[in-house]
Amino acid sequence: MTRVAVLYGGISAEREVSLSSGEQVIVALREAGFDVLPIDVGADLGAVIAALTPKPDAVFNALHGRFGEDGAIQGVLDWMGIPYTHSGVRASALAMDKVAAKAVFAAAGLPIAAGRLVEMPELEAADPMPRPYVVKPSNEGSSVGVQIVRQGDNRRVEIARSWSYGNTALVEEYIAGRELTVGVMGERALAVTEIVASHSFYDYESKYADGGSRHVIPARIDAATYDRAMQVAVAAHRALGCRGASRADFRYDDTVETPGRLVLLEVNTQPGLTPTSLLPEQAAHLGMSFPRLCAWMVENAACRA
Repeated sequence: MTRVAVLYGGISAEREVSLSSGEQVIVALREAGFDVLPIDVGADLGAVIAALTPKPDAVFNALHGRFGEDGAIQGVLDWMGIPYTHSGVRASALAMDKVAAKAVFAAAGLPIAAGRLVEMPELEAADPMPRPYVVKPSNEGSSVGVQIVRQGDNRRVEIARSWSYGNTALVEEYIAGRELTVGVMGERALAVTEIVASHSFYDYESKYADGGSRHVIPARIDAATYDRAMQVAVAAHRALGCRGASRADFRYDDTVETPGRLVLLEVNTQPGLTPTSLLPEQAAHLGMSFPRLCAWMVENAACRA
């Protein structure tokens, strides 16, 4: 029987999300017939390495956020020679760094939002671009820390002074319209989902709270845009060098005309696997059960060693 260690929890701002993902994965892998070793990852890396000794046949990486999907734990697993799910060091690091990822997408000719890295004193002093615009951490996921500054909004100084994600932020033009997402498995795009958030935008609570959002699958958009979103998701996956599963997030502005403007926001190399997550929902839409999805990820585990 294949022995699989599930790494979950972690020490990022997304610990609670990772715990939820990991708990779902543990149950699913056992149902799929694997011998599962759960490892709740904390700040002691030595303890994690000890828990991985003797080596399992594979690691299911259910960590989210910094140190879990930014290439850090991937490098440790490469060093130890243990195959692991999802992307490797380079793709993980690139995708987690939103500024670097945008540069990769631009070089690949993919549609991105205008934006730049801004230091907090600059944001405090004045608007760095015409309103409305989005202020987001350059190396967090799950919409952690994302703020929208709109016309008439007086929170800009407060945002700059209370910013807790380093000395800089990525500031981008705000794209009106719909929130879309596309899951990718290997070289295959799964489907396009439209996310209808209960709040003004798809924030952390909308993603993970019960009733926080409604998912429409397949998205009710014109066929050409649907196909384009699928194509761009696979192209972004390839451009970053991802492996296994990823998820590309988009904004689609059809508020003025149809077809409208499709914009790639980011690629998540560790898509959520919680009860409200999008990738498992798309897989199920195509007839793949959650245990089978998790088993596929283990079957495609790899490392540089």
